[in-house]
Amino acid sequence: MNPNLSRRRALQAALSVGGASLAALPSAAVAQSAARSTLTTAPAMTLTEKWDKLFPKSPKVDHQKVTFSNRYGITLAGDLYLPKARTAARGPAIVVGGPFGAVKEQVSGLYAQTLAERGFATLAFDGSYTGESGGQPRNIASPDINTEDFSAAVDFIGLLPQVDRERIGMIGVCGWGGMALNAAAVDKRIKAVVSSTMYDLSRVAARGYNDRMTLAERTKALEQLSRQRWADAEKGAPAYQPPYNVLKGGEAQFLVDYHDYYMTPRGYHPRAVNSGNAWTQTNPMSFMNAPQLTYIAEISPRPVLIIHGEKAHSRYMSETAYAAAAEPKELLIIPGASHVDLYDNLQKIPFDRINAFFKQHLV
Repeated sequence: MNPNLSRRRALQAALSVGGASLAALPSAAVAQSAARSTLTTAPAMTLTEKWDKLFPKSPKVDHQKVTFSNRYGITLAGDLYLPKARTAARGPAIVVGGPFGAVKEQVSGLYAQTLAERGFATLAFDGSYTGESGGQPRNIASPDINTEDFSAAVDFIGLLPQVDRERIGMIGVCGWGGMALNAAAVDKRIKAVVSSTMYDLSRVAARGYNDRMTLAERTKALEQLSRQRWADAEKGAPAYQPPYNVLKGGEAQFLVDYHDYYMTPRGYHPRAVNSGNAWTQTNPMSFMNAPQLTYIAEISPRPVLIIHGEKAHSRYMSETAYAAAAEPKELLIIPGASHVDLYDNLQKIPFDRINAFFKQHLV
């Protein structure tokens, strides 16, 4: 392969994760308008009421569309799942986010509904600026705002009459696995946390896959992103990247795997960034300068379960996170599993182990 072409592809891959690139902070106008408290009643939103999810509706679960606000005043859309076989007593709850660039109708909803069948109140939600959630402009992300989205989900579910607010756990999948670990480190209300097929978005944005980005390449990328801000400022709107997960040939296997999930009936959803849509061009900036897992050891003494596929290209990120975490912790490697196998492969997602973990620790 042409070495220059190889280097360009490596740089492009470093600026995209989970089949979708990273994001910049919201505009000053958005930040200045974000004055409402998380617990303030969210404004009315028009949500899709039909079942447009990538998994069948369970007869064992009651489902409801909900909205709530984060502390930046952004209204988030979620799916609340409650077990039909429940008592009047307050019980444990789990909030679920991810993957990065996906929507709640895909992976997070599958995880949430499956655990609701096991007896938990669960909430899957769309992150700020994506899916059915609010925020303008569309399709941007932030390590701080998305971590706050997780805490806002805890706020919401902890106020429900069915939930014991001292028994709330969290699951983050793919890029939201890193968000979940980040949220658990800072938000002590989270009593147990699971990451599945985790991406450390800040690490891969700042250093490239397998930490191969050189300082010169990082500097060049930041120069390009900084110049793009001038173009966006002059236009008054952000420019967007090319559509994601559209194959041109010669891509690495993990990119083929992303396409096979996000761009086929298996996992395609029109609201997902990763399903042929795109993040803004300035997407990576805040992630490249804001390490997410600096304080992962401070999750302790609350337990952490880190799950990853044996054959996943991203496995090293979970192994590093596990090494940095403090006890009690567990690293569970799923034999033969790729990164996307843990999105929807019910033969490989260890739901029995996840269920047992939360049953043990949300007591």
